[in-house]
Amino acid sequence: MRKAKAKKRILLPDPKFNETLVTRFVNNMMWDGKKSVAFGIFYDAIDLVEKKISEEAGIDTWKKALSNVMPMVEVKARRVGGATFQIPTEIAPERRAAMGMKWLISYSRKRNEKSMAEKLAAEIVAASKGEGATVKKKDDTHKMAESNKAFAHFKA
Repeated sequence: MRKAKAKKRILLPDPKFNETLVTRFVNNMMWDGKKSVAFGIFYDAIDLVEKKISEEAGIDTWKKALSNVMPMVEVKARRVGGATFQIPTEIAPERRAAMGMKWLISYSRKRNEKSMAEKLAAEIVAASKGEGATVKKKDDTHKMAESNKAFAHFKA
């Protein structure tokens, strides 16, 4: 690489739960720099999750949902002698979390509920139970890696 690796920015924990992971999630969800709106949506969604699932705290359900959607392996395209192979590779913990968050947010936005808070809450509840579009995406990614296991020896 020609340039030095970018420094990791230090994120401040969120005001309500004192978690940096929540801040990362909200930063991914935010549009047009409207962080307070994004925090409002996230906190409303957590409140809705608590109402739907009364036996555990909303933040715990969100963490469980996030761990259910974080992929362990992914496939990367690599050209070997004119042919492109899908090579399964393990994912670093930072990237696992980032991918899980992005999937959770994108599939929440595609849902049919009224508000974004309701969409996010419904996706969190579904993911915590091990169902929903986000978990399906993770399973598809794992299946793709499993089916291309024969090309693992091409790793760079």
